[in-house]
Amino acid sequence: MTSTTNVTPALPTATTVARRTAWLAAALFWTAFAVLEGVNHGWLAGTLALLFLLVPDLTFLVALDEAPRTAQGQLAPRAVPYYNAMHRALVPLGLLMVYAVQPVFSWPPAFAALCGWLAHISYDRAFGYGLRTKEGFQRD
Repeated sequence: MTSTTNVTPALPTATTVARRTAWLAAALFWTAFAVLEGVNHGWLAGTLALLFLLVPDLTFLVALDEAPRTAQGQLAPRAVPYYNAMHRALVPLGLLMVYAVQPVFSWPPAFAALCGWLAHISYDRAFGYGLRTKEGFQRD
């Protein structure tokens, strides 16, 4: 005779809900900004924004050959440094600050790409995907 247990997942705390709501608001802001840049500055700006919206998750491909040997929800440890580097909000925010204060390099498609990158990171955080531990699991 087998017994079944009803395990209900823990409800998110008010802090978690507030944090994810804030990340979703940021995601919508950066998405709107990326679209605006694409509309104002043409197809190249729009293409780079879309490309950088997708590129951070291409880091999964770094260790694709190790995927069959990893646990469910685990990223191969070899891919973790690349994944974490592409999913830290400070990286595109720092580049955005450099872009804003330097007078030499003013190229709107680069700004659109940074908006797309920040949108990606914000969507990931809003849906509960954060940085990874060195073993490849989601950090709490």
